Amino acid sequence: MNKRVVVTGLGAVTPIGIGKDAYWQALLAGKSGIGPITRFDATDFSTQIAGEVKDFDPSLYIDKKEAKRMDRFTQFAVAASKMALEDCGIELEQEDRTRIGTMIGAGIGGMDTLNDQFRTLFEKGPGRVSPFFVPMMIGNMAAGQTSISFGLQGPCSCVVTACASGTNAIGDAFKIIERGDADVMLAGGTEAAISPIAMAGFCSMKAMSTRNDDPLKASRPFDKDRDGFVMGEGAGILVLESLEHAMARGAKIYAEISGYGTNADAYHITAVAPGGVQAARCMEQAIRDAGIEPSDVDYINAHGTSTGLNDKNETMAIKALFGEHAAKLAVSSTKSMTGHLLGAAGGIEAIASILAITESMVPPTINYETPDEEMDLDYVPNTARQREVNVAISNSFGFGGHNATVLFRKYQG
Repeated sequence: MNKRVVVTGLGAVTPIGIGKDAYWQALLAGKSGIGPITRFDATDFSTQIAGEVKDFDPSLYIDKKEAKRMDRFTQFAVAASKMALEDCGIELEQEDRTRIGTMIGAGIGGMDTLNDQFRTLFEKGPGRVSPFFVPMMIGNMAAGQTSISFGLQGPCSCVVTACASGTNAIGDAFKIIERGDADVMLAGGTEAAISPIAMAGFCSMKAMSTRNDDPLKASRPFDKDRDGFVMGEGAGILVLESLEHAMARGAKIYAEISGYGTNADAYHITAVAPGGVQAARCMEQAIRDAGIEPSDVDYINAHGTSTGLNDKNETMAIKALFGEHAAKLAVSSTKSMTGHLLGAAGGIEAIASILAITESMVPPTINYETPDEEMDLDYVPNTARQREVNVAISNSFGFGGHNATVLFRKYQG
């Protein structure tokens, strides 16, 4: 018999706040974390804005010597994991750590390290490249360093499915516990790709907003005047536990995770498939996995990237799956405030979905000023809304055609 799985801890590093409480309050306030890039000189870039994490001090979470051997994306993951573990109140010294695992996705990995070491190679020669280059850069090191930091000896893996990475990691971790292979999993996503090489690549694709003169309004999902996504950075980590393990230690429970869907568009390396057919099927898988009906869903934290095709096709997918119930759903994109955290997006957006359930509040889609006649759902424009949320789903769709949906519901004892 499958085990029930609950969420008992939340940790967040985001462009609008560090820690779940700061992050949540900023979401409800409709705060934008988008501004001019400060991490490097972006003068020559067509996009000069991003959602940077400000005032992040890794030494508050990680030994200074160890932090120097971690790329920024790994530092974010370890910090968010520490917050999540503290939030869940687990006493690791009293646990069987072979039954506690780590599943942290990253879409790109150590871009800062890659950028810096390429410069070292070409300016100073191969002998000056750091011996820590590879273990700092590779995408699995967020999960690896987190497991090392906390002595977690259970399943440890990294999901790399572009912008679906964080959501796939949460879903995969959920299934590991559900089938009994672990009692507890740290799960989510992390990313720190605001670096010259990554920004140059996305600029060349013409995928990002060029609203450099008005950064606070640059990320505008579902708005008719959207002109591309805005890159963000950070990490979102959840503590997932089997219900029996959580109850045995008297843990507080935020919500139950009970559905997961994942599939592929099999269409194009970057563009979403027309009509959102596979995205609709992905959401349907998660709903079916949870044993509920589409009409039971109250809130969708949309992928909602602020790009023309994504927002249109996600809207079509929602309407195709939910039918008349689509008009009753609250659908918002918190990327309007945080920007698009790529592989970390699913982590922080799962947290937003869970807190919508526990707090009976739906975060808004800010910068929604001009409705698009092709998209007519309730996008919770500009202002957070009080609403009872019993079931919430979070969508993530990545380059390569990767689709992932996780479903959370209010915990019933």
